[in-house]
Formats: sequence, C-alpha cells, structure tokens
Amino acid sequence: MPSIIKTENLQKHFDNDGVVTEVLRGVSFEIPQGQFVAIMGPSGSGKSTLMHILGFLDKPSSGAYFFEDQNVGNLDDNQLAAMRSRKVGFVFQAFNLLPRTTVFDNVMLPLMYVKMNDLERGEKVRQAVEAVGLSHRINNLSNQLSGGEKQRVAIARALVNNPSVIFADEPTGNLDSKSGLQVMRILQDLNQREGRTIILVTHEKYTAEHAERMIRMKDGMVIADEKVVNRMTTDGVEELGK
Repeated sequence: MPSIIKTENLQKHFDNDGVVTEVLRGVSFEIPQGQFVAIMGPSGSGKSTLMHILGFLDKPSSGAYFFEDQNVGNLDDNQLAAMRSRKVGFVFQAFNLLPRTTVFDNVMLPLMYVKMNDLERGEKVRQAVEAVGLSHRINNLSNQLSGGEKQRVAIARALVNNPSVIFADEPTGNLDSKSGLQVMRILQDLNQREGRTIILVTHEKYTAEHAERMIRMKDGMVIADEKVVNRMTTDGVEELGK
C-alpha cells in the first residue's frame, strides 16, 4: 500500500514571551493508505498537537509533512483550508454538533461549501447517516440524542465528504463503555469493510487496541511504533495477531 501520510523529523514549539515550550521533538513515521492507527500517550505527550498538524489545523515549526506525496509545507493558508475541507474528516470528544439542528442538517454542514445540487447533497447525507446506523433518527434534533448517537452523527459528518483520512480525537472520552464500544465498532467497520484510513488519538490503551497499529508518544517523541498483536474486535474480545 502506498503511504498516505509521511512525516520527517517534525518539530513544534510555542514561544510565549520568550519562554519556548517544545511540544514535538522530531517525529517521523509513515502511514499506508487504509491503515487504522492509534496514536497513544498521556496528556502533554504531543499527540493532539501532532493530530492538528496532520489534519492541516496547524503547521510544524520544522521538519516535513507529506500528504498523498504532496509536501504540505509548500501550501499557503487557502490551500491548507481546501485540503482540510476535502481530504480529512474530524471526530472530536465533545461531538461539536449544533444542538437545535437536525441530524440531517448537522451531517450536511461540510457540504455547504461544495459545488453540488441539493439532490446530491441529500443523497450523500443519507448514505453517511445510514453508514452509522442512524437512518431512523435523521430528522431528530441532535439534543434529542444520547451521547453515543451524537458521536455517531459526528462520524457521519466526518464521512460525508468522502475524505482520504478520518481523525478521531478521544472519540469515546465522553461515553459509557457500551456506547464507546459501538463507536469503535463503527470505526473498525469503516476501516475493514470500506478501507478507510483512520487515525485515532487516545490516552486509553483499551481504545487503542481496536486499531491495527499503535504509535506511542511521550514528551513529544515517538517511543514505540508497533503492530497491535491482540487486537480488540468489535465484539470487545481479543483477536490474536496473525
């Protein structure tokens, strides 16, 4: 499989009135297309900053980032915004849904700036909602949903533009274990059945073990990059590595 993401010695620091804080300290790896990768580490390890760079929300201080063989460092702000809207989808811990808006309209938001007619938009929204098993809730307001259902709507919204990569930042952090497992089941299904590239950011080992590969971070550096041997299945049991 060709690499969809490649980083070379990524570094990121923040300068606050002359006080420099190093957040990333030389991060290098490649992610093949269609892989489910968990980036794991404690708070302050740099994993969220790394996700923001990979998702075109921030820029590294130095080093190189290639997305689909394109050097992201050569892109201006408008080009980055276009990449962000077309190439990636985001799922956040806090859902980030509009509360008094229907599931349909929440999922349609990323399509508002895409040139297509209303029939095409509607069909894409219905397909995305169906993919997360919420067709029966498509006309409900998002504040009428459970936490697990809200996160499934957020996944549908991330899917609707058919992105190259889905970033999930602590997607089960606000959910009970049952709802969290449903969300992980959907992410695994998108990866295994549809071949979607998924990058999961988490501090929970249990959640990370649903991925096929785990990149461990500490103090802004990659300290381990390994295959998940006993991978959790969507039924919540371990699958022995092959």
